[in-house]
Amino acid sequence: MSATAIAPGSARAWLLASRPATLSAAVVPVSIGSAVAHALHGFALWPALAALFGAIWIQIGTNFANDVYDYKKGADTGERVGPTRAAQAGLLTPRQLFTGMFVAFGVAALCGLYLLLQSGWPIAVIGVASILSGIAYTGGPYPLGYNGLGDLFVMVFFGFVAVCGTVFVQIAVVPELAIWASIPVGALATAILVVNNIRDTDTDVLCGKRTLAVRFGRSAARLEFVVLIGSAFVVPTALVLRQELGALALLIWLSAPLAALLVKQVSSSTDSDVLNGCLKRSAILLLVHGILFTLGIIL
Repeated sequence: MSATAIAPGSARAWLLASRPATLSAAVVPVSIGSAVAHALHGFALWPALAALFGAIWIQIGTNFANDVYDYKKGADTGERVGPTRAAQAGLLTPRQLFTGMFVAFGVAALCGLYLLLQSGWPIAVIGVASILSGIAYTGGPYPLGYNGLGDLFVMVFFGFVAVCGTVFVQIAVVPELAIWASIPVGALATAILVVNNIRDTDTDVLCGKRTLAVRFGRSAARLEFVVLIGSAFVVPTALVLRQELGALALLIWLSAPLAALLVKQVSSSTDSDVLNGCLKRSAILLLVHGILFTLGIIL
């Protein structure tokens, strides 16, 4: 979406700031968690929907927070090579984004309140931790994304917390299958961040953003990307071989050509336009892999 075609403060400006392409990272973990609950004969529609809407609004609130805090810290400047950010482009003011952030987290909290009444205090812990981490990713005195902890944050919250939390609100326990099923989801969500960090390595150095790609170099980040992509296919295959899932879980391999293309491009290119394309395709891979994995678990 071109910033020049968007009026400041408009609905399209808010849509851009919400970054719809990233919402697969909120939807897929809930889908996988609900599939696990279904496989264990415990699927519950209303808790699943509450978890879904809560996750989406936490993601949107986090996107607003990232937009405004990166702008304030100087990470988003006129030299930015990634997708347009609302604050940097003058489409939304920092005050507007802060307001949007609190509204989004407030809506997520309402979903969490329903889940709290259904499943008890652990949901309050998960919800509060998720919201605080969403803010602390780029904000606060020790922003996670600026100190090399962004990858761990995504793996934990978009993988283990989101999937296992979704299972918990439906069956009141966290089975081993939920933990294993969290790994591919978290790995692919983290892979999106790795592409972003590889692309932004040079500009991140200038603003003091010490991502793993900055700390250890692009070669190490590319290796991390390969490991993450590989684990998204190895773990489900291992679950089938251990007979914890049926053979249809191997449907995930239908997304392997896209994964192979991404590995090839990320491993060989430093061009920002190519990496921006990889960023989009990584989000598509997460969505396609997630749909196939969900179907494989259910069927």
